Amino acid sequence: MSSRAPATARTVHTAATAQSPREVATSSSKKIDTPQAPAPTKQRRPETLNPRHLTSAVPATHEFRLQVLKKLHEQFKRLNDELRKDAKDDEQKLVMSDQELIWFALDTEHRMALDKPMIYQNLIKNLLMSYRKKTVAQWRDERLAELEKEKSKGTARNPKPTLGLPTVIRTELTTQQEVDFLTFLQTPIEELARYGYVPFPPPEEDVKKAREGQEASLGWEICDRCTTRFQVFPGRREEDGALASGGKCVHHPGRTFYPSREQGVPKRYSCCQESVGDSTGCSTAENHVFKTSSPARLAALIPFMSTPPNPDAPRNRAVCFDCEMGYTVYGMELIRLTATSWPDGAILLDVLVKPVGEIIDLNSRYSGVWPEDIADAEPWDEARPFLGDPFDTAADIAAEDEKKPRRKMQMVESPMAARNALFKLISPETPLIGHGLENDLNAVRIIHPTLIDTILLYPTKDGLPMRFGLKKLTEVKLNKLIQVEKKGEGVKGGHDSAEDARAAGELVRFKVMEKWKQMKREGWGIGADGGFVEPEGMKKLNQEDKKPSTDEFLEQLGVGVQE
Repeated sequence: MSSRAPATARTVHTAATAQSPREVATSSSKKIDTPQAPAPTKQRRPETLNPRHLTSAVPATHEFRLQVLKKLHEQFKRLNDELRKDAKDDEQKLVMSDQELIWFALDTEHRMALDKPMIYQNLIKNLLMSYRKKTVAQWRDERLAELEKEKSKGTARNPKPTLGLPTVIRTELTTQQEVDFLTFLQTPIEELARYGYVPFPPPEEDVKKAREGQEASLGWEICDRCTTRFQVFPGRREEDGALASGGKCVHHPGRTFYPSREQGVPKRYSCCQESVGDSTGCSTAENHVFKTSSPARLAALIPFMSTPPNPDAPRNRAVCFDCEMGYTVYGMELIRLTATSWPDGAILLDVLVKPVGEIIDLNSRYSGVWPEDIADAEPWDEARPFLGDPFDTAADIAAEDEKKPRRKMQMVESPMAARNALFKLISPETPLIGHGLENDLNAVRIIHPTLIDTILLYPTKDGLPMRFGLKKLTEVKLNKLIQVEKKGEGVKGGHDSAEDARAAGELVRFKVMEKWKQMKREGWGIGADGGFVEPEGMKKLNQEDKKPSTDEFLEQLGVGVQE
């Protein structure tokens, strides 16, 4: 075993990316491009030449994996030894240590087992054959090219993207015309039930079965974070007052991702940069938690309601809304609801919500709602105006190390009260804007016919269920950063639902600008009364025309609905 120091956790070892300790020493400050800012560097633990544990389906027997792993390592060692003999001074950085060779073989085999389990055996055999035929010159070129590639990537990486000036949105429309234009962007969801949208209340028979199933389960659930089977106790367990069984929850809060598209690179967790399978988790929570997405089970706790008629709802605005959720003994429940006016972004409603069940975990890392917010909340006063955001994000970031007290929020007594407060702001004809609206609508148990979902306005090339995140869309389309980790003593992190609601609204305005430019090129215009007129015959758009189906809507945006 070489006496050279092992590489760090940020060193990626593949057939083309493994680094020598010398290279590691010069690049330890570089950060891998991940969905979230990387955690502080951790020492990578030594490993033996034994296949890593898989949490997914095993593609071959342990014996088969062990044999191919040894043969891969044998070929890597052969090429590495030959390179060491002939390497010039400037090529020594291409030579790997004994431990790095083991990591390299483990990473390669592990990635193929996770990525293509159905054809794993054929892939690994072909890969082994290619390395048997590879010469040391080819190995040298491969290693050198990849190290140069990683070096160029490393210098460009920045955890805080450098953006240009914020995008200026000029629609050339009046406020009323912008609101009227939303007719062209409405999201038909009738055929999207398979993706979590609830277009109709679930049948009472299904709701009854869901209640019976829940009673029969005696509170046993699967943890949403670590998949442990545990039991919840609504009203608390008599003998000790516990809300859940199973002890502490050890898990990885971050998502998994591939740090490189190169073959053999294992998935990592964005929270700690560990490879999938290296540990059970990097974070510990006091309790296990669960959530459910079944419409019938959701309705068993709180029935769905269609938006009722409301003649008092203004016709000259749309409403953006966003919800934050936390975990209770009944799953994931609504704990904050924010509604803003569109297009001006003024706060219309921003309240904390007392859930039906006892709170197990506020999910503060993402919800932005912390225990002290709940403890300090004041009862909701409908007559009290909203004087700005309760969390002044811009001021918090600017304050840096200054201790800035958080404003007290108001709390409504139940999710139904929050829903009623929202109903006073909208009617069935009010465009309701958001990002991933199925989650927010289901949290409040609302069925609304006039929706504009930025996930469907900006689809991925593969269609649903793949989707772009709100943070990424805002960065790419608007040159703005949202959901930024707040700094400063006394400043809490997490999402800000007011910020998210406004970001969705700005993305909709950007789409209005884009689409109106396109329509003007096609011959659309503005009539004498300020309405939109079609190019043929300059007729007013018939607002009663049949809306496009979901498939037609997505086809117009250049993507089809994927099964």
